[in-house]
Amino acid sequence: MKKNYFYLLFIFALTTIQAQENKLNLIVGTYTKSCESKGIYVYEFDSKTGEFSLKSNSENISNPSYLTVSSDNKFVYSVNEIEKKGAASSFKFDSKSGKLDFLNTQEAKAQGPCYIINDDKSVITANYSSGSITVFGKNADGSITDVKQVVQHTGKSINANRQATPHAHMVYFSPDKKYVLANDLGTDKVYLYQYNPNSRTEVLQLKNSIDVKPGSGPRHLTFSKDGKQVYLLQELDGTLTSFSYANGSLKKVGETTVVASDFKGDIGSADIHISPDGKFLYATNRGTANDISVFKILKNGKLEFVQRTSTLGKGPRNFTIDPTGNFLLVGHQYTNDIVIFKRDATTGSLVATGKKIELCSPVCLVFTKI
Repeated sequence: MKKNYFYLLFIFALTTIQAQENKLNLIVGTYTKSCESKGIYVYEFDSKTGEFSLKSNSENISNPSYLTVSSDNKFVYSVNEIEKKGAASSFKFDSKSGKLDFLNTQEAKAQGPCYIINDDKSVITANYSSGSITVFGKNADGSITDVKQVVQHTGKSINANRQATPHAHMVYFSPDKKYVLANDLGTDKVYLYQYNPNSRTEVLQLKNSIDVKPGSGPRHLTFSKDGKQVYLLQELDGTLTSFSYANGSLKKVGETTVVASDFKGDIGSADIHISPDGKFLYATNRGTANDISVFKILKNGKLEFVQRTSTLGKGPRNFTIDPTGNFLLVGHQYTNDIVIFKRDATTGSLVATGKKIELCSPVCLVFTKI
């Protein structure tokens, strides 16, 4: 009898531990001006079942659209996507409770910051409206310092409505953190900057840049799991370009599209991510398509089309895959929800679960450990 009791106690404890291991934090950045939003929301998400519950939210933060979390999971940084006086904000983060404590805000000396990254030394934003990159430092308490550097892009491209000026749309660390890559929709270029985190004023130094198809509008990119390939999604025409990558240099190796051959309508490609196992690539298209494309990544780094399916909402601005690879979540800016899809780990294909999180204008979704 005693043995049975201890056995049952062991099973209960093991089940409890496994249940806790399934739990993640889902942090969501939103636009606060178009509907009722308090800024940043933190949900508990079960990576085994796809269930979720609200844990906490920020207060009175203006347009914290894009987010980044520190490597120690103790701080969250957001852009404040404002046209005239764009900024970045910092928050202390309690991963267990999900509580966000505001630390500070610093002006970016730029308009429309739309993407943000961080490491132990720096917080860096891509500023769409200004066509620039802003580099902040970090204080010991995790707050952001005043601006250390602003890098201004110059030039234009052939789309008079969208490319009359530079529009920096993304900054992204190379896997070894020696370089920062920056996509500029307005100039049809990807810039590669040498990253000098200990410099006081010249944190980013331009090494080179690469041109993409005129009028394509580079938006977001991602690295392959081994860091040898880069996949670039272009907003204006749906092109998906593959590059080989080494030591701060890109070389084009292939090209496909996220647009169906018979599609007629507005294109607005948005986000791109690779599954945690490195085997599949996903990319969204807004406009009138509102769909997501799935590609298998072949051994040579080339892409093989698998599936294209509706995201079941309007304006799939951003999406994320949970670290286990079980679920893919799509945030819809215009239908105000996050739709949850189940992923098939073998085929990469997506199936709707029927679950969704109702939330005002979700723009950025980030998973973290609890």
